[in-house]
Parts: sequence; C-alpha cells; structure tokens
Amino acid sequence: MSERVQVAVAGDVAEAEEMQAILRTAGIESELEAGADDPLTVWVDESDVDAAREALEALTEPDDLISEP
Repeated sequence: MSERVQVAVAGDVAEAEEMQAILRTAGIESELEAGADDPLTVWVDESDVDAAREALEALTEPDDLISEP
C-alpha cells in the first residue's frame, strides 16, 4: 500500500467535497481528514500526487481553461 500524501487544504466541508469530486472524476481516490481545530485536508496515494495536483489546479482555476481568441 502506498503512503498517503496531503495535496490540498479546504476551507470548509463543501470545498473539500468539491475537491474530492474533481479527483474522483480524474480517477484518483482520496480521503478527507480533519483535526479538532484544523481545516480539512485532502489526501491521496503518493503515486497519484502529481496527477491530483494537476487535476485540482486545472479545474479550480477557470482562467487557465479559457483559450485566447
């Protein structure tokens, strides 16, 4: 089993679930974790870190998806 790596921090549950949905769409399994006073963190297998970061960046920054005319 691969080691889990934190790839994102969410401000609230809705944001964390949105990130998880993005990762699921990209075929990447993820887990959410929260401490008593800590924000939610999103974790993936170490082997998926690069793909997870790329998926989150591509789908959370709409300006990157707009092509020049």
